[in-house]
Amino acid sequence: MMSFDWSSLILGLAIGAATSAVFFAGLGLGMRMALRSVKPVAVLVLSAAIRIAALLGVGWIVVEQGGPWSLLGYAAAFVIVRFISLTVASVSTPSGGAQ
Repeated sequence: MMSFDWSSLILGLAIGAATSAVFFAGLGLGMRMALRSVKPVAVLVLSAAIRIAALLGVGWIVVEQGGPWSLLGYAAAFVIVRFISLTVASVSTPSGGAQ
């Protein structure tokens, strides 16, 4: 049976929160750039590819260094930051889509 490692979990949470914040900031930037672009699909695809590769690459490094508990923390941090980002985005958007 595997022992619970709090330090690895907290390491995964910390790195996951920072990486996820950058991921969603990149999503917002990519959306703004795509809305101004002549070819928005190309911008969105490139943005998604870069963000996903970075998220998975950092996740791979975290797991290699911290083990499976750090992976749990990393994934949990992504879900938490995603929830916070969606909540902030829905609060700041006017109801009905009109200003």
